Amino acid sequence: MAILPIVQYPDSRLSRVCEPVTEFNEDLKTLAADMADTMYDAPGVGLAAPQIGRCIRMVVVDISEEKNQLKVFVNPVLTPLTEEATTCEEGCLSLPGIYEKVERPSRVLVKAQDLDGQPFEMECDELMAVCIQHEVDHLNGKVFVDHLSQLKKSRATAKLAKRRKEEARNAKKQA
Repeated sequence: MAILPIVQYPDSRLSRVCEPVTEFNEDLKTLAADMADTMYDAPGVGLAAPQIGRCIRMVVVDISEEKNQLKVFVNPVLTPLTEEATTCEEGCLSLPGIYEKVERPSRVLVKAQDLDGQPFEMECDELMAVCIQHEVDHLNGKVFVDHLSQLKKSRATAKLAKRRKEEARNAKKQA
């Protein structure tokens, strides 16, 4: 399998609403495997197709410590199961080094398809609920900083820009 480049914020591909998957074939299975390899390598607990430049409705998630419980959700649809919210510090592979607290429903129902197109449902809570909501946001053209106040979003974006400049400077020094 392959490690794919991760699209970095504020790339416009991250703000597009993704198209539903209509073809369930070997190419889709290969893409899911490549996304999983990319997520594990990063390392992260979730990755959405737009984060690797594909505007389709597919995400991979693995919140296990052992990294052996990969879940693939194709065309996921979320329904909150409670009005109770949870606040969790989130980060994103497309915004490396940026972490902010985001409030989301504490339990959700995910209706999706597997890689063969078979429908399934899964109730999610705790970290899994946060993770699947974060990834489905990507499919809808949102990143987690879009949930923040304008001030916090501006600070996070400025911090990200500063970090990238420092990394570029350091890379130049080493060259």
